[in-house]
Amino acid sequence: MQALTGRQSVWLSILATVLVISGCANMGGSQASVGAARASAPLAVFVDEDVAYLSGYLTSEVPEQITSLINDYPNVTDLVLVDVPGSLDQDATIEAARLIRRFELNTHIAKTGYVLSGGVDLFLGGVERTIGAGAGVGVHSWRDVSHASDDIDLSDPVHASYVNFYLAMGVPERFYWFTLDAAPAERIYFLSPEEFYDYRLVTD
Repeated sequence: MQALTGRQSVWLSILATVLVISGCANMGGSQASVGAARASAPLAVFVDEDVAYLSGYLTSEVPEQITSLINDYPNVTDLVLVDVPGSLDQDATIEAARLIRRFELNTHIAKTGYVLSGGVDLFLGGVERTIGAGAGVGVHSWRDVSHASDDIDLSDPVHASYVNFYLAMGVPERFYWFTLDAAPAERIYFLSPEEFYDYRLVTD
């Protein structure tokens, strides 16, 4: 990703002030409650030149947001995830990640920013993926309205759908199983920088 312009740096600084768990960002290997992040607003997108900045929860509208972004700003090449505390619709998030890959966009987690849960899956859509210094990347096991991941048999096709997604994004299958064991659904495990590389979350 190329160096930020002055205006981009200012916008990034403004967005960074709304981080509600930035104090957890450097806690590689630690767990934290996700409750503080629940008040975040739905995803907002700000575009400056060829960079789009994303902040907020991922909803069922995220595939449409990504498609509209590219239609309206075809010059955009990089998505900077500033604070993305999770997803309210995992199927839509995975669809959006696949769109990011199809549009050949790069993803970057902002310096001291964070992505949690489904936000990590969106990040993985990037062709080139980088993580800024001090950024937090948090994972946990999943739970939907009727099931928790640890209640489902390991041979269930739902696991295969996640595994196939990670493999398509260039991430090893073991990352999926790691996320299930790293923390329960109501907690967050923050990966260490070493784990970023071990699980191939970054490409550089």
